[in-house]
Amino acid sequence: MKRFWADLHVHSRFARATSRNLDLEHLALGSAEKGIQLVATGDCTHPAWRQEMKERLYAEGNGLFRLKPEIERPLMATLPSGCQKDVRFIISGEISTIYKKGDKTRKVHHLVYHSSFDAADRFAEKLAKIGNIVSDGRPILGLDSRDLLEITLESGKDSWLAPAHIWTPWFSALGSKSGFDSIEECYGDLADHIFAAETGLSSDPEMNWRVSSLDRYRLISSSDAHSLAKLGREATLFSCEMGFQPLRHALETGEGYVGTVEFFPEEGKYHADGHRNCHIRLNPKETLALDGLCPVCGKPLTIGVAHRVEMLADREEAIPPATAGEVSSLIPLPEILGELLGVGSTSRKVAERYAESLRVLGSEMAILHHVPLEEMQAIHPLLEEAIRRLRAGKVIRQAGYDGEYGVIRLFEKEEMEKLTKGGLLFPVTEMVKPLRRPIAKISSPSDDNRAFQASPNLPNVDREDLA
Repeated sequence: MKRFWADLHVHSRFARATSRNLDLEHLALGSAEKGIQLVATGDCTHPAWRQEMKERLYAEGNGLFRLKPEIERPLMATLPSGCQKDVRFIISGEISTIYKKGDKTRKVHHLVYHSSFDAADRFAEKLAKIGNIVSDGRPILGLDSRDLLEITLESGKDSWLAPAHIWTPWFSALGSKSGFDSIEECYGDLADHIFAAETGLSSDPEMNWRVSSLDRYRLISSSDAHSLAKLGREATLFSCEMGFQPLRHALETGEGYVGTVEFFPEEGKYHADGHRNCHIRLNPKETLALDGLCPVCGKPLTIGVAHRVEMLADREEAIPPATAGEVSSLIPLPEILGELLGVGSTSRKVAERYAESLRVLGSEMAILHHVPLEEMQAIHPLLEEAIRRLRAGKVIRQAGYDGEYGVIRLFEKEEMEKLTKGGLLFPVTEMVKPLRRPIAKISSPSDDNRAFQASPNLPNVDREDLA
């Protein structure tokens, strides 16, 4: 069975704080460049976006959709040959629910999936009676999580819901600020209908495997992209027929579910504890010693994902369930090129080298996972070594905290400077994009081991399967 990458959580330009070019054509192009063959539409409750989908997509008859041929053919012809792969869409959306339960205000984000526009229309119609679904592609509703799940199930016979980025402090099922202590508690008597959960950028499956109550859920990873550049920064790998039902079956049973590719969780902006306004980042032990209060301003610290997992964990070490998938971690190719070129990942130099990489080597997923290392020399003298380190999980980590992204590097600054002096590289001005403000105190669980082995990588597969 052919394998394919799926990015099951993205947004359109109708969601707040998103890029204006997040339309169907650009989502298809961006996904093909990344090596993603199934991408979520996002924002399926927004009437204008849903109308665009109806005008530009056609149903394949398997619950998935493609751009109409007269749109897709000339579009894909603009891509390098190694990226010209079919891209399907799955109708999806993210819903934010805010409500009071158990004397606590709950703020939980959810992902919903439909196999037809009829189901998506029914879903949106019901939600429109509850709140405003027009002002934001990700609507905010005063609705209990359990009741949203019920509406999802009633909208279509095979529609399903997964809790989004389950550990994010402010807006998730298990978040430290407004969540619950279990998925069952969040969805009540309908919790048995939940079979998958999204890990989010600040956690990886190994962290989740320390919480036994999560063993019954298939873990999915997605980009939550608000711009094209973020597509595929996390993704889920399947080995099943390309269709809505086979995908759902793979997540329900594990048959056809291969695994995930992850952010290094330290790069997530809520991994460590901290207080961004006071430039404080702490590990869980330091937070406990301070009774959870910021040592600068005295206000409560934002408890990060690593700490929250520790609070709910009932295992000292991760124990993968029987149907757990395989896991690998990545650094997006533009970030790698930016480090090698000594510029920011969004610079023109990186954009030019990225385009050349796709032309010569194929899609980004193929480059990061499967293209032979010796072929990297065509792009940059050190790209071979950079990808070798990435595939081995040998990276340098600086954890994110309280909304501030972490930094992951492949080379020490001093190492790069020596290579530059030897004439091997272009001049290096700055190895990584700096944090916006200086950090008064920097500590994390990995400070004593700045470069160490990550989770095992995905097994080698035929390059054509994932290019």
